[in-house]
Amino acid sequence: MRARIQVTGVVQGVGFRPFIHNLAQKYRLKGFCRNDSEGVLIEVESDTSNGGIEDFVKELMSSAPPLSRIDSLFTKIIPGEGNYKDFTIRESLFREGKSTFVSPDIAVCPDCVREMFDPHDRRYGYPFVNCTNCGPRYSIVLDIPYDRPKTTMASFTMCSACTREYNDPADRRFHAQPNACQVCGPKLELIVHRSSFTVKEKENPVETAIALLKQGAIVAIKGLGGFHLCCDATNRDAVARLRERKRNSNKPFALMAPNSITIKNFCVVSEEEERLLESRIRPIVLLKKKVMDNGPKTIGKDKNEENILLPDEVAPGNSSLGFMLPYTPLHYLLFSGEGKQFTALVMTSGNRSEEPIVTSNDEALKKLAPLADAFLLHNRDIYMRVDDSIVRAGNQEPEARSRNSDDRSQNTEIKGKETTSSPSFPPFYIIRRARGFVPDTIDLGEEFREILACGADLKNTFCLTKGSKAIPSQHIGDLEHYETLGFFGETLRNLKNTFRVAPEAVAHDMHPDYFSTKLALEYAREHDIPEDRCIPVQHHHAHIVSVMAEHGLREKVIGIAFDGTGYGMDGHIWGGEFLVADRVSFERAAHFRYVPLPGGDKAVKEPWRAAAAYLHQTFGDHAFEILPSFFRRFKRADVDAVLQMVKNSIHAPLTSSAGRLFDAVSSVIGLRDRITFEGEAAIDLEMAAHAYGGITGEPYPYNKEGSSIDMSPAIEAIAGDCNRSVETGAIARRFHATMGEVILNVAKEIREESGLRNVVMSGGVFQNRLLTEISIAALRKNGFAVWMNERVPANDGGISLGQAAVAWERMKKGVQ
Repeated sequence: MRARIQVTGVVQGVGFRPFIHNLAQKYRLKGFCRNDSEGVLIEVESDTSNGGIEDFVKELMSSAPPLSRIDSLFTKIIPGEGNYKDFTIRESLFREGKSTFVSPDIAVCPDCVREMFDPHDRRYGYPFVNCTNCGPRYSIVLDIPYDRPKTTMASFTMCSACTREYNDPADRRFHAQPNACQVCGPKLELIVHRSSFTVKEKENPVETAIALLKQGAIVAIKGLGGFHLCCDATNRDAVARLRERKRNSNKPFALMAPNSITIKNFCVVSEEEERLLESRIRPIVLLKKKVMDNGPKTIGKDKNEENILLPDEVAPGNSSLGFMLPYTPLHYLLFSGEGKQFTALVMTSGNRSEEPIVTSNDEALKKLAPLADAFLLHNRDIYMRVDDSIVRAGNQEPEARSRNSDDRSQNTEIKGKETTSSPSFPPFYIIRRARGFVPDTIDLGEEFREILACGADLKNTFCLTKGSKAIPSQHIGDLEHYETLGFFGETLRNLKNTFRVAPEAVAHDMHPDYFSTKLALEYAREHDIPEDRCIPVQHHHAHIVSVMAEHGLREKVIGIAFDGTGYGMDGHIWGGEFLVADRVSFERAAHFRYVPLPGGDKAVKEPWRAAAAYLHQTFGDHAFEILPSFFRRFKRADVDAVLQMVKNSIHAPLTSSAGRLFDAVSSVIGLRDRITFEGEAAIDLEMAAHAYGGITGEPYPYNKEGSSIDMSPAIEAIAGDCNRSVETGAIARRFHATMGEVILNVAKEIREESGLRNVVMSGGVFQNRLLTEISIAALRKNGFAVWMNERVPANDGGISLGQAAVAWERMKKGVQ
């Protein structure tokens, strides 16, 4: 009996061929397997009719390597004898037009870590140890099929010992493409940039880097998908210096600790959060900072040492910290130096403010020189830059169940019909989708034409479609920077090549001046895509459909899209929208009342401007008398100029943005008048609400006339509370409760008119955990099924998926 088997999915670079080889040996089958441009091709032949091939296929499906994912397996019985003497792994085969999936970069496995710390192992102390179960993948792959010559490891010729491992079916490194050791693999180099730090000549690069970090140096470290800027997180001077050099803002730095136990000294860590930290993805996990009466909990090495405290400069004024665990061998070595270990290291992206993460040695030495005191480099090239992913745990209520990210079983039941059952809360929400997730695909549940969706301008990602899969890019960044536009182009070329995608349509935001729109239209011109295949998609519609595409929702839903900025159908700035939407179109059922935004984009960076506009809308010219404590914080000339913009509609575009409403309330109650990074004022408002330990009280009042939701009564009540010196935390908590009440009541009104019960929530405002939990609890209690983004971010990083789904639905139905 002879069979040909084609397997597709994530089956290259994950130890799949060695697994097949050993499985064939187990069932005494002869034949071969090989990588091809579609996946893995297998031919097996059995000398007997005892079901060996059938058992082989069953075990292949049930026990595939942990890093693999089988999307399809086709078996065909073929005639004839193969004349096979044994089972072999053959040379890879390129097949024109076919594509396969590349594995994301995976954290170093426990077996490799043990070898690296074993003095008797030949890889003792080697900072590039890896095997078929771990290590670099996406960041080093030049092309498919995935073989060493098509990776950035091609320039490193394996020594005899590594070659034996590579060819030994019983070895963990059998056909591990990045296989290397001290003799034949990549090497480290340390360059000291500033002479103010002392270095011992005999120390190796890792030991030297550790010594420099202990002296308070900032070291640029080349990692898996780019550079990090690193310093001792307990050294206040070093952290403050890095903050001043890198961005001079309050944006929190990412932190790395040697283990979860250490992190628990600083943060409250649930079981789910610990699983996230220790997962093979090793993302940055947003955690609640531990607080005692005298501030954050302090820790120490032992009773004889002074307690160590993370300085506030790590995350100024923030009640959360973003921690991750080591995910490369080099990270483990940095925490293993002789003497006092680091409690935590700052590991922030190695870039200049808002530019893409730096990847090459030459680029780092040039661009990071003003930021770093030393450079820890290596000579393995990074082909695809990939930043660290950021996640936060989902709702922790008891009935929430964890599920595999590829398990769509709960979604298949709701395709094409209305449902009243809510999905389980996911184990986590993605804030930034990059290392460990990309280039994983998302199952769309049907065959799509090949589409390029170019996303939004901020937190940009793009999305390609191929067959039934969506291929979202890694986090690209803000497209207003020239370097980021280049990153967009290089990533698009790579993913198009890897997945063999030739887009026949492009989708883009409706805003005519977005860089992403211009990129889409330029791509269409260069590739002769006709005008009717250039499909504009309204920003908030794309937010809602991104959730629908993830979960297989096809019928109309109640869509709630809350964010900062999106180009509206009427030319105004939308952002507080209640839609009745399907994948083709939408109706705007309700929205927050328009308010002028004095100074336009300047009001985003100075929330007091939005606050002044809301106060004037509520009280008119009496605003000064009603809330003098607010206006006294600013120069009278500045206030007069802002109010003149509002009154005369000069450089004051109208907005319905929920994000700007949160900003305005944050400023009105005295939390944040000017921001140093996007969302800072709203984050302060959420933190104040979380910190408040008292009774929430009744929601603030609001009015709804027709489709317009007027928050003036709430602003009036908030001003009254400010004048009565009510705690800011109490006001913040009541405001969150109010927004939850608005969401529930408007959803109920729409349900009464339409009969719809599926509620989809998306947009950057829903990264506010408190608002999300209040809203979900209220909606579920009242019989709604609530759906949110899980596999792409709720912020603009998920927009491109929604654009692609809308574009395909319109193409199918012939709708422009």
